[in-house]
Amino acid sequence: MMKIAVTGANGFVGRHILNELNAVSVNVIATTRNLEKKLPIIENGRWVKLDIAAPNENVYELMGRPDTLIHLAWEGLPNYRLTRHSEIELPNQYNFLSQLVEQGLSSMVITGTCFEYGMQSGSLYEDMSPKPGNPYGLAKDALRQKLQSLQEASPFNLIWARLFYMYGEGQAENSLWSQLNKAVAQGDPVFNMSGGEQLRDFLPVSIAAKYLVQLTLNKNYNGIVNVCSGQPVQVKSLVKKWISENGWRIRLNLGHYPYPDYEPMKFWGDNSRLLSILK
Repeated sequence: MMKIAVTGANGFVGRHILNELNAVSVNVIATTRNLEKKLPIIENGRWVKLDIAAPNENVYELMGRPDTLIHLAWEGLPNYRLTRHSEIELPNQYNFLSQLVEQGLSSMVITGTCFEYGMQSGSLYEDMSPKPGNPYGLAKDALRQKLQSLQEASPFNLIWARLFYMYGEGQAENSLWSQLNKAVAQGDPVFNMSGGEQLRDFLPVSIAAKYLVQLTLNKNYNGIVNVCSGQPVQVKSLVKKWISENGWRIRLNLGHYPYPDYEPMKFWGDNSRLLSILK
């Protein structure tokens, strides 16, 4: 039976990953820094205590010598502009992952970000040159490059899964989905947002988690893959859809907030490689 380790398993994406893995015949080892807090139930595995910033000397052994790793953990989000992404997270992440490789890990799926593409507009595909424009995107892209260099010295399989926009249960409070839910729960008559003309690539987190698990179980691919819908959606149209589907009575106050300056107005992912891998 395949043994799969998951870091960041108690986070937004991680909880949905565990739900997917609960339905698969695998052995799961999920990591957390605090075993005392309430954690999701793992029906086919266990939790282990681990701090990525200060891993145990025999971390691969501690994690049960997994066949593969789904690596979701990353501190400092959702603030994409923190310098800690490059100054602290990047070296911590590389030290942890390279230590696992040195001790025997042969395969990993790591979540990257669409911010690695920077301000490039339109349909974004994996072979485009990265042009990250914020500290988070820069740090993620640098980690990918360092791991690909490590592959030359110590071969291992690496799937770099670039996540686009996700929404759903457990999302951060400052996300569009969570803010809308909060406004409705409070009985607010209007919901303040930007002009909503942006075109983005949105995917329910449950679907993104399903894709990530399928990629993990597929050992025939090595490289970068966009995890996305492949469909550009206007932000205000999506919000109106959420309101309609849930029967909420709330009006949109478009143009209340300025558009973010760290992302282009129109971009979405090309998902043809993802669909080809999972076919």
